[in-house]
This record gives sequence, structure tokens and C-alpha cells, in this order.
Amino acid sequence: MFVTKRIQAMAIIAIVGFGLLPATLKAQKDSKKDEPKPIPADAHAVLWQEPTDITSRDLFLGSGGDAAKPDLSHVVFLKDETRSYSKKYRVRDGAGKEWVVKIGTEAQPETAATRLVWAAGYYADVTYLVPHVSIEGKGDFDNVRFEARGDGVKRLDQRWDWEKNPFVGTKELAGLKVLMALMNNWDIQNHNNNVLLVSDQATGEKVAQYMDTDLGASFAKEGNILGHTRGRPDQYVADTKFVKAVKNGKVEFDYHGKNQSLLRDITVEQAKWIGGILSQLSEQQIRDAFRAANYTPEEIESLTRAVMARIGELAKLAE
Repeated sequence: MFVTKRIQAMAIIAIVGFGLLPATLKAQKDSKKDEPKPIPADAHAVLWQEPTDITSRDLFLGSGGDAAKPDLSHVVFLKDETRSYSKKYRVRDGAGKEWVVKIGTEAQPETAATRLVWAAGYYADVTYLVPHVSIEGKGDFDNVRFEARGDGVKRLDQRWDWEKNPFVGTKELAGLKVLMALMNNWDIQNHNNNVLLVSDQATGEKVAQYMDTDLGASFAKEGNILGHTRGRPDQYVADTKFVKAVKNGKVEFDYHGKNQSLLRDITVEQAKWIGGILSQLSEQQIRDAFRAANYTPEEIESLTRAVMARIGELAKLAE
């Protein structure tokens, strides 16, 4: 009798165990799927490429142009993608293309920021700001940022370090730091950085693109732990201090965001270099970047003037 009950108990444990096994294996598989992918040893690391066509770049449509815009005729919710401050969904548009949409106060500033970063020659996500969209399975939303990547592009989820990377000491890395300060991006952190692997299908060449993939904390009020805001262009415009001084060949910025130490060793030469690139942008191009983010006409004009003034400060720096 006792032996029979013992065998029954063991059988129940075995059945339960086998029942849980598929779920356990699935969890392990999902965990590995989310792990960072290694950067191939033969991939060429790049942070910046010269924007030889900067004066003609369309900052309203951005790097994706007109052809890559989402088809809003039928947008369907696929799954949640929220891993940070903003709410994110993965969706499929009317043409069957998948996008990650960002909803909330970071959607507008990020759309404008990606355009300025791309215009200066740095890599940025392909983004579009949709003023209103109906997402089947979730509802209706205003000011939604759509983000996608082209064919042959893989996000490796490698969080590169601002202070330890292949570009340390270069004017290109210094220029990107200055650009973050110019936009009042107070959230300069390693976990916002990513590496995208691009493979040339014809030649097989691999390129590892280093980029900041979260620019939503731009064009508002800076602050380290307390005091920062999101989605407040009025506060960005009111912050008229940008360059504080030049001492011993280094530029002191009036930056109050996270990791302020990253901006302490910017030379005048480096700051003037990025200022010279940005100064090639016309007033209309800068205006188009904010127009793409669906800011009001009044906000577009004030933001444009503020950005142009900061670019002017960089271009006019003297030793």
C-alpha cells in the first residue's frame, strides 16, 4: 500500500515536471534571445560619416525619406516593447512592415533630435512622428513616434561605453557629446547607446554602427537627478546659456544633465569642428526637423532660433 502511494506520488511529480519543462525551456530560449549579440571581429566600427550632402538633406522626412514612411491604413498591435520610461509597442502597418512605436512626451523631441544627429553625419534610427494613429488592439493615440530599421540591419543590443570605445580622443566622438549638450539631452548614459550591424549583401562587408538610440530626453530642461523635464520646448528656449567660457583651450558648457564629466575635455577645435558642420544647415532645414515632430508653429520658430543661436556660439569660438 505504502509502495503504491509512493509510486503514485512520484508519477505525479514526473507529470508536473514534464508539464513545466516546455515553459522552462521557452523562458531560457527567450532569455538567450534578449542577450546582447557579439560584435563580429571583422566588422568595421564607425561612428560618423561625412555628410557631403548636408545642405540638401531633407530634415522633414529624415534619413528614411518618403519611401520608408509607415502605411497607416491598418496598424495592428503585436506586443509590448516597454523597457524604459516611455510606453512602446511593436506594431505592423498596412504594408506588413513592423515598427516600434513610442508614445508619450519623448516622441516629439526624439523625432527632431534624430534628424539633427543624422544631418551632422552621425547614425540615427529611422523615425517618423505620426500626429494621430489608430492601433488595432490598443486604441487611438496622438503624436506617436514610429521607428524602423532597413533590410540587413541588426540591433546587437551592445551598450557601448562613452568613455571606452574605438573612438576615444577623436573629434567625431567629442562632436557627438557637444551635439547632445546642444539639444539639452540630459540623459547621456551608456545604456542608451547601441550598436547596429549592417551587412552589405553584395560584398559581405560588415559595418558596426555606434549610435545613441534614445534621444527622447532632448529639447527640455536639463537636470541630473531632479529638475529635468520632457516635452517642454518652452523650457529649452528659456535656457539661453550654452557655452560658459573657454579656458586653456577647453570649452566649458553650461550643461546640467547626467554624466557632466563627459563634456569636460572638449577642445575649442573639436567644438568648432561640429559647429562648422551644423552651421551648413539652413534655417529652413532646422525648422523642418521640428516641423517633422509636429510642434506648433510658435514652438517651431522659437526652437529653430534657439538651435541656430547655439550653433552660432560654436562656430564663433575663439582660443
